[in-house]
Amino acid sequence: MSEDGHDRFEIPKEMRSAAEASFEQARKAFEKFLAGAQQTAGVIEERGATVRASAKDISSKAISYAEKNVQASLDYAQSLLHAKDLTEVMRLHSEYVQSQMRSLAEQASEIGQAVSLAAMEAAKPKS
Repeated sequence: MSEDGHDRFEIPKEMRSAAEASFEQARKAFEKFLAGAQQTAGVIEERGATVRASAKDISSKAISYAEKNVQASLDYAQSLLHAKDLTEVMRLHSEYVQSQMRSLAEQASEIGQAVSLAAMEAAKPKS
């Protein structure tokens, strides 16, 4: 190389322009990718919050139903302790079974509706 810089390597203007254009396209593509990724992450977070809220609601219902069912069983057991004869035991048992079947059917229906609603909310497109 000479000391005055005449023997320096220079990139032709056309190559420099093409490289700059390619770089600009790559930068724009990357920015677009990042924007899409951020939007997707936001949607996932929103859906996650919806799913968590629904799961919490369903869990609360299930715990409440469990408490009611245990209390009904305890009440039934206590009533059996006070039964005077086999006929009364059979009547109490029949009433308990019928009552629990109605309660369990209602509880299953309510839980089913809550699960369906949660699934619809989670699948809803967010705007």
